[in-house]
Amino acid sequence: MILSALLTSVGINVALCLIFFILYSVLRTRPSNANLYAPRLVAEGRFQEEDDFSVGSLFSSFKWVKRAWQPSEDELMLNSGLDAVVFMRIFIFGLRVFRFAGVVGIFILLPFNYMGNQLNIDFTDLPNKSLETFSISNVDDGSNRLWIHFSAVYIFTAVVCYLLYFEYDYIASKRIAYFYSSKPRPGQFTVLVRSIPVSSGQKFSESVESFFSKYYPSTYLSHSMVRRTSKLKGLINETDKVYKRLVRVKTKNYPQERYKRSGFLGLFGPRVDLQDHYEKKLEDMEGDLRTERSSVAGKEVPAAFVSFKSRFTAAVVSHLPQGIKPTEWLAEQAPDPQDVYWPFFSASFFKRWMCNIFVIFACIFITVLFLIPVLLAQGLTHLDQLELWKIISQVITGYLPSLILETFLSAIPPTMIVLSSIQGYIALSQIEKSACIKVLWFTIWNIFFANVLSGSALYRINVFLEPKRIPEVLAVAVPGQCLINKDRHDHSDPSISSFYDKLATVYRDPAMKPVRYSDTSESSSSPLLRGADI
Repeated sequence: MILSALLTSVGINVALCLIFFILYSVLRTRPSNANLYAPRLVAEGRFQEEDDFSVGSLFSSFKWVKRAWQPSEDELMLNSGLDAVVFMRIFIFGLRVFRFAGVVGIFILLPFNYMGNQLNIDFTDLPNKSLETFSISNVDDGSNRLWIHFSAVYIFTAVVCYLLYFEYDYIASKRIAYFYSSKPRPGQFTVLVRSIPVSSGQKFSESVESFFSKYYPSTYLSHSMVRRTSKLKGLINETDKVYKRLVRVKTKNYPQERYKRSGFLGLFGPRVDLQDHYEKKLEDMEGDLRTERSSVAGKEVPAAFVSFKSRFTAAVVSHLPQGIKPTEWLAEQAPDPQDVYWPFFSASFFKRWMCNIFVIFACIFITVLFLIPVLLAQGLTHLDQLELWKIISQVITGYLPSLILETFLSAIPPTMIVLSSIQGYIALSQIEKSACIKVLWFTIWNIFFANVLSGSALYRINVFLEPKRIPEVLAVAVPGQCLINKDRHDHSDPSISSFYDKLATVYRDPAMKPVRYSDTSESSSSPLLRGADI
């Protein structure tokens, strides 16, 4: 890389970072942006509106940087949870690694590379020369100085392994302490059971009740059947749209805006009072919802959330085969109720399998297709013919390739989320995790291997080592003992009985929960609908 092009790229990125930092610091304090930058403070009523915009408030906007460094890990865990602490420890680990690598690279490797004579570069015009003189390419062939690079690699690897062990041990201790101090969560006591077999004349709910009452009589608590609610959810979505229109009509200040035509785009049909029109439409749609909800109660699918009185039993059920046939009584740990992804519960095994095959081929197609902009960006880094205007050449070779890559990469995460959502995952977090893995593999193949291919080093790779699963096998026994100790601790908690009562109904499909939109209180609708303020 040319030094002037590198400095141009660094300068542009630093300038953009400063601009975004200033914009964020100023905009986050404006009351109009409170819902975007501080939604939790607004929800809790703790957001403090500042005075009108002034020079003093402009300088005070940057005080958040100092406050961000003040909280300790305990305060961060109390306010934001364990995930925030782990996220910060990742940054700390990265800073430690790069600090050591920077010291070794700048003060040891760069001087030795510079003293080599392999390239014989003229330094009279250094800004327009390549930086290869500071790389290992400038070390003489067969020189003993190559051992300095080998030793640096071994030392760096050893230091990184030690830092990884230290961070892993620290985070593991934090996780165990957080687990013992946390309150019981529904997902720890519940498993999702699929492919439920049923005898003739028997319902799926009865089959689940008899099976787990027989084999887990002391710890079985309850179960919630999954039902086909796709049509009901469609009706709920349509009702929500009408309800939002009614809210907008009621908040209008001018009464004449309430009268419009009821036809297509408000251009056709008779003129009506929109408030009365939407209220009557809501009443009719509520009747359709009650009818559909009553019919859905009998549309059970061979899947159920089964809850137990101990975490250990739930873990045993989720990891051990429950039936003689490998395709029946398939159990897995259930996610938390707010994390459940409902659309794919009624999908058959064959449909989920076909969706997985489709997603695999779609990811491969997108990965191969993305090689076009990657190769285009790599080609721009070697445009040595642009000698007419030096500034244009530096911008194109130093900044434009990364801009093209980032522009195309911005569309990859949403695409991977859509593909992961049709693979049959039962939790939103599983969809996000699967999408992250797809993006990671996408980045590895398109960014890393494309760069290696451009340097013709890909052909030197002959062996791919498959990682062993020894750590996974060795780490099976310890979590079970941890669950038993936690169960014993919770059984002495007087509030555990109320938790069990809530656990029996917490995994109901949100579409089956009653919703009220209209203001009427007829006896036919009141038992089924809960209030919603307009």
